[in-house]
Amino acid sequence: MKTIRVIAIKEVREIFRDGRFRAASATVLVLLLAAFAAGWKHQADVDAQHRAAQMETREQWVSQGEKNPHSAAHYGVYAFLPRNMLSMVDTGVYPYTGVAVWLEAHRQNGLLHRPAQDGTTIQRFGQLTAATVLQLLIPLMIILLAFGAYAGERERGTLTQLFSLGIDRRKLAVGKALGVSTALAMLLVPAAFAGVAALMSTSGSGELAGNTARILAMAAAYLLYFGVFVALSIGISAWTSSSRSALLILLSFWIANGLVAPRLVSEVAATVWPTPSSVEFNAALDADLADRTEMDAELERVREELLAAHGVSDLSELPVNFLGLSFQAGEDHANAVFDEHWNGLFDTFERQNGLQKKLSFVAPVLAIRSLSMALAGADFSHHRDFVDAAEGYRRDLQRRLNAEIESHPVAPGETYLADAELWEAIPTFEYRAPGVGWVLRNHVWSLVVLGVWFGVSILACSTAARRVRPV
Repeated sequence: MKTIRVIAIKEVREIFRDGRFRAASATVLVLLLAAFAAGWKHQADVDAQHRAAQMETREQWVSQGEKNPHSAAHYGVYAFLPRNMLSMVDTGVYPYTGVAVWLEAHRQNGLLHRPAQDGTTIQRFGQLTAATVLQLLIPLMIILLAFGAYAGERERGTLTQLFSLGIDRRKLAVGKALGVSTALAMLLVPAAFAGVAALMSTSGSGELAGNTARILAMAAAYLLYFGVFVALSIGISAWTSSSRSALLILLSFWIANGLVAPRLVSEVAATVWPTPSSVEFNAALDADLADRTEMDAELERVREELLAAHGVSDLSELPVNFLGLSFQAGEDHANAVFDEHWNGLFDTFERQNGLQKKLSFVAPVLAIRSLSMALAGADFSHHRDFVDAAEGYRRDLQRRLNAEIESHPVAPGETYLADAELWEAIPTFEYRAPGVGWVLRNHVWSLVVLGVWFGVSILACSTAARRVRPV
């Protein structure tokens, strides 16, 4: 153990003597802190805007005055997507899925106000987020720290001296890995404290405590990801004959992992499971909504049964308002169409994501990206869960309003008007995201892939270290 510690201390000293490391680490640290600051500011602004908008839309709903419940159904309400505090680390799909949905009668709407729509041209190349730094720049930093771990010493002739002293090869590899990890920790630990401070400042203690499991799981996933690069970098350095060759191989892997694989896998998934354009989707949806043949036949059957059951010949003589039943029949017809089309679209997106997960064995960044977004509550599965919750609220709202109409029969030419008592009785929409257990169950494959990459990289490093030659 003492030998490993001595080797690690020696590695750390050599790393910090290198001015290039100090410059690179300062740059990465500044970028990481800037990403945290930008995420913190955006999160705080979005939370404040959502709270204000939610209060305003609730006030508009309860103060809409006397009107027919069906008019209120068309008046509608907005449901706002609450962002998980960890989205300041990884924004995931948030910029592309919208922040609010209008819940109205007869229509299931998509989310509105996608931040990406207002993005500048330069932003199309990607946002600077903490996840971007952690997934791309930190691995590059590890490569620059470790590519010369063995190759550099071989070129300087010091590797022969080490082996002549009888240094155990396994301990040498562990000491070098520990030294690189220690230098990396000196960069990441201050940034982690800054990130936790930002999280605490944008949330209450209850929200922070509720996300502790997500934070720990995200930290563990990223540590595994970094471990892959530490082990591979040291292993390649031990295997190659020169530091130049080691750097070339590692940079090629970094480019393939961070830049090529994500785009390639995304294109493959989109080709295997293509999605319709918004124009095609809406055209097919509207065509099925317009086909009311079955609904009209069912409504006519209900009408005849009601008249016969109450022994009357006219709808105005019924003890219920048939208009409420008619409105609800329209809702039921539309809901069946919405389920077919929206679920079909979402299932396609899920299949695309599932294929990308299965292909994540080609590059560890695919696994960590999937896990990071999910633990931040910013992946498509969380988006779909919110959409389902909002749509369930919309349908329940329409059902209650139509039932109110049904229970208040009126004379011909008259219209039932509800007042603030009904509007206030409708609860505010509240959404609670699934827990970390749900997230991990949905991403077992990503966890397995990341674990396999870590295990294989450790094995490769160990093999290379045992067989390393001093010259």
